[in-house]
Amino acid sequence: MLTQQRHEIILELLREKGSITVTEVKDLLDTSESTVRRDITALDKEGKLEKVFGGAVELKERVTAYEYSVAEKMGLKLEEKDRIAKYAAGLIQDEDFVYIDAGTTTGDILKFLKVTRAVFVTNAVVHAQTLAGRGFKVLLVGGELKSTTEAVIGNQAMNTIRGYHFTKGFFGTNGLTRKSGCTTPDANEAAVKAAAMEQCRECYVLCDSSKFDNISSVTFADFYRSTIITDRIPSGYEDCANIIEVQKEQ
Repeated sequence: MLTQQRHEIILELLREKGSITVTEVKDLLDTSESTVRRDITALDKEGKLEKVFGGAVELKERVTAYEYSVAEKMGLKLEEKDRIAKYAAGLIQDEDFVYIDAGTTTGDILKFLKVTRAVFVTNAVVHAQTLAGRGFKVLLVGGELKSTTEAVIGNQAMNTIRGYHFTKGFFGTNGLTRKSGCTTPDANEAAVKAAAMEQCRECYVLCDSSKFDNISSVTFADFYRSTIITDRIPSGYEDCANIIEVQKEQ
């Protein structure tokens, strides 16, 4: 099992129980105590949990500036991402002029598109290639290419985006809380996201439930600015009218 997959399982267990012991995680993951201790230490340094004697306890709000690369994200929360992306794709109609933000979950939308005539704008090279390959009209935003997230950023990108008026926009986020809103580690990427949101009639943020109560370095949108599409509404967010929980298909 990959390190990031173990980390996701540890954090999910913490969200469910509030505290964990090294022994129970070792048994669950069928790995060594030393590996679990290293994982807990790494997550503690990233600000995602609090390391205690014999285990760890949950941090209600986890603050981190760390950003996973696209390759690291690809193997995480696959079922949840597909569920969220399939629902989002169903919101797109043929007459829409759509902004698709860079990211793995937003990219998954493209697998489930049923429309044929919608027009897309994106700041992700790989999204543009996929859309063009399927015969869609797609406009790729120009600017500086950020290697880790494969997103186009910078003033040129923002100036281009400000000339468009989107019917719908779909965005990814690294963290999400009521107070801090939607957050991402990079200020330049946050600026592009914010600029695109301002040009959208309807905004949707796609995030699996692990993103809640995480805070990254820079806020790009207020919590209530968008409709949030997720796989599970975490405790403490049940009263939020702007969250859509996508249930598993029976």
